[in-house]
Amino acid sequence: MKRFVGLSGYDPGMRGRVMFAYRNLRRALVTALLHSLFAHSMAVAQVPQTIDEAAAPRQVVSGRPGSGPDTLPDAAQIIDENGQRLRVTPLKGLERPWALAFLPGGAMLVTERPGRLRRVNADFTLDPQPIAGVPAVLASAYKGLMDVALHPAYADNRWVYLTYSRRLPGETDADWDQLYGPAGTAAVARGRYDGANGLRDVEDVFVADAATSGSSAVRIAFGADNRLYMSIGAPGYLQAEGGTNRVGSAREAQDPASHTGKILRLNDDGSVPADNPFVNEPGYHPEIYALGIRNTTGMAVHPGTGALWSVDHGPLGGDEINIVEAGRNYGWPMVSYGRSYSGERTGDGFGPILASPSAPGMEDPWLHWSPSIAPGGLAFYTGERFGDWQGHAFVGGLSGTQLHRVTLTPEGLPRGSQALLLSLEQRIREVREGPDGLLYLLTDHDHGALLRVEPADDRR
Repeated sequence: MKRFVGLSGYDPGMRGRVMFAYRNLRRALVTALLHSLFAHSMAVAQVPQTIDEAAAPRQVVSGRPGSGPDTLPDAAQIIDENGQRLRVTPLKGLERPWALAFLPGGAMLVTERPGRLRRVNADFTLDPQPIAGVPAVLASAYKGLMDVALHPAYADNRWVYLTYSRRLPGETDADWDQLYGPAGTAAVARGRYDGANGLRDVEDVFVADAATSGSSAVRIAFGADNRLYMSIGAPGYLQAEGGTNRVGSAREAQDPASHTGKILRLNDDGSVPADNPFVNEPGYHPEIYALGIRNTTGMAVHPGTGALWSVDHGPLGGDEINIVEAGRNYGWPMVSYGRSYSGERTGDGFGPILASPSAPGMEDPWLHWSPSIAPGGLAFYTGERFGDWQGHAFVGGLSGTQLHRVTLTPEGLPRGSQALLLSLEQRIREVREGPDGLLYLLTDHDHGALLRVEPADDRR
């Protein structure tokens, strides 16, 4: 069983030339098969949202992971991690925080899944009032307000980008906390933020053809090419397929006429770059950059290579890291190193379709975990405050309640891993490196928090 796919000696230009003829033939065959299996046509209506934000349902559901009383101490703690002493300082007062982005000067923007955007000041205090101007979100069954990113030229244009679940026309709040409840689609909005009057000039720059009542994480990242990359998850099957979704199937991750289960590549205004891999392919949405994605919960650009990395939830096992390349198929739901929740390799409406974890024309993961850690965000550490961690990848763990460190060689190859902060018993949704060289985490709890992690023995 292949656990790692190495990067040593990788030459994308040479590899692309060698594989060009093969990929074109394979693409034609796969396209014909997909159209016969997964014929799909669904237009997302571009209509104004009229949902009252104050009346939107909350994410608090008894018994759901992360619900219940607050178990995180209020004061900073010193945690010994195999001789590495860490000071972890919490900032509380957040509800299901999902993502964060650093503003110039050290302040942060933090999203809360129920639909609020919050400001954390540079002195590590939480502004009590949410930032105005956020679009109304569909806050149901793990959907809501998700990622936040700044435009590469933010200092000049002040554009802030948000991803969120946009309610589909005619959907109500019936069964809002269930995966067969109200359906929405993935959207990217942007607005200008000046720090005083909230977001202004807010507009949806992209609304996906990706309808689902189930869970669907939506991450964004600006690449080294300044294009906006957007992932749209497809973890669940329809009820008729043995799954839980009333709307939306994991099978659409292999359908080129759907944005579901894809990584998209967009211009900063939401339009299609002319050099996207499927621009001239009949039957393909031209925004598609890669397909076969289950549910990307973390996405980051490698600081050395400029490559786009993603971390995906598997089903039962099979969480994975991928290095995302143009036009590639990452397998879901055809193949996975995970299995169905029954324990069988396939079946019961949750696992992969094929028993083999690999298939021709589909990429093996660069790294995978079994058992699952239920990964959260992804970041690469480049600072100096944790000297031994430079160049390593950090992944949040939800069911694993950890910060997971993947040790990388200077060539970008994995050589080990370490689970950190297990004693906190917190679901880590997001991880980011701050401009001060410290690590900042978000906990996925009803009583959520921002955690600042620093070396306990640092004399600065």
